[in-house]
Amino acid sequence: MSQASQRPGGTPANSPATFTHALPSYLDPNHLGPWGIYLQQVDRVTPYLGSLARWVETLKRPKRTLIVDVPILLDDGTTAHFEGYRVQHNTSRGPGKGGVRFHQDVTLSEVMALSAWMSIKNAAVNVPYGGAKGGIRVDPRQLSRGELERVTRRYTSEIGIIIGPTKDIPAPDVNTNEQVMAWMMDTYSMNEGSTATGVVTGKPVDLGGSLGRREATGRGVFTVGTEAAQRIGMDITQARVAVQGFGNVGGVAAKLFAEAGSKIVAVQDHGGTVYRESGLDVPALLAHVASQGTVAGFPQAEALSRDAFWDTPCDILIPAALEQQITEANAGRIQARMIIEGANGPTTPLADDILHERGVLVLPDVIANAGGVTVSYFEWVQDFSSFFWSEEEINERLVRIMKGAFAGVWQVAEEHKVSLRTATFIVACKRILHARDLRGLYP
Repeated sequence: MSQASQRPGGTPANSPATFTHALPSYLDPNHLGPWGIYLQQVDRVTPYLGSLARWVETLKRPKRTLIVDVPILLDDGTTAHFEGYRVQHNTSRGPGKGGVRFHQDVTLSEVMALSAWMSIKNAAVNVPYGGAKGGIRVDPRQLSRGELERVTRRYTSEIGIIIGPTKDIPAPDVNTNEQVMAWMMDTYSMNEGSTATGVVTGKPVDLGGSLGRREATGRGVFTVGTEAAQRIGMDITQARVAVQGFGNVGGVAAKLFAEAGSKIVAVQDHGGTVYRESGLDVPALLAHVASQGTVAGFPQAEALSRDAFWDTPCDILIPAALEQQITEANAGRIQARMIIEGANGPTTPLADDILHERGVLVLPDVIANAGGVTVSYFEWVQDFSSFFWSEEEINERLVRIMKGAFAGVWQVAEEHKVSLRTATFIVACKRILHARDLRGLYP
């Protein structure tokens, strides 16, 4: 065992965990969480990196990790404290880029993994960003609008020392939206003394946001899905689709697949699961969710149990909710021929192996849901130039980039006889580490 894989005192770094590299002291080796999944993915790709493998430890350590206290005054006059994070995984190829999520179960391990997947995703589609991510351990449903604004502004002020249009550019993620980005942009701008529209993406169009940004991730999911379907001989017009998560990603993807002729047979969100064998009325379901906040209670469908969703007969499954939804416990029950990962990290490595053995094609998150960051890049460029494009131009550029990136990944997968996930990591890690190699180490 190499010296790099030993802890002080000679204790093996992979005991009791299964990894052969050193772990940061602030992580529990018995419970690595999502970061552990990412490390396994890096281990799988390392044999394909050639001479660049000498830099691989760069990928296993976030460049910068910031943990902040977020105190706010609640409406009842009391003070509440929330824990916030911003992690910059790698900036070799450009400034950090990644979303901010507000969720009561956010952890440092999760934000670290999400930041690393952003590094991979940005390199896979070849936009000039590194990877970053942020989050607050808070249930936004328990906050008033005023409290949500105060949490957002205080968090932005706390992380303001490391973000900026040329440093790290946040964007919406789970439970955050255009309004949250508007508050973040305004707070940063007030602290800087000048308007800085480029500090965040996913903003309202009237504040420098981009047309097409809200639908971009779902459109990217649809684009790579149709590209993959052509390659495996699947007729999209006859496909049955099941979707987990019905927000900006799952809802938009479902709408686009339905418009292309597919039947959306099942949808699951935080409130429930609905099913209709002949196909759900997607516009009506979207309207129901807009008014009720969940798919539960949709009158034109039958309700299913949460667990029964995984047994739904379908051709395409789109997990577009949270990470670690497809595990070794349910991977063997999935009937789909193809899985398109709209969420980040929805499939565990063990589940990946099961699906591969069963011949299920998995389009991994690091390419499938990269449409959002691609149009975020467009938004950032438009903000810098103060020149804005039409929605038609945005969508054409998005589709062209996504198709090109997917074609490159497919070619690498065939060349090395590996999964699309490993192929995406090969493409992305080589780009990241080549940049690291060219830049060298300072000082």
